Amino acid sequence: MSCWSASWSPTPFQHCRAPRDRLIFVRFQLSPDDTLRIEVHDADGEKPSPRCPSTTTETGRGLLLVRELATQWGCCPREGGIGKFVWCHISPERAVA
Repeated sequence: MSCWSASWSPTPFQHCRAPRDRLIFVRFQLSPDDTLRIEVHDADGEKPSPRCPSTTTETGRGLLLVRELATQWGCCPREGGIGKFVWCHISPERAVA
């Protein structure tokens, strides 16, 4: 879980193009089958896309990790029309891999 937190926590602060006074909201939800859903909400409407960072770059791998380790992930507009949220599902079997 620390790998997920370390890669996803700073991402909205670094890449969000919303005004600085807008909040970023993170939600964790554990389902009965132990699948963890993580949502990161922000006021930027632009959808993120995985990058191909160089081996010397220290950032830009968050969505690559999500794509490789999550069972599902996506991006949806927020209710009310302001911003988006990026979500992923992590299953215990996939998280160990």
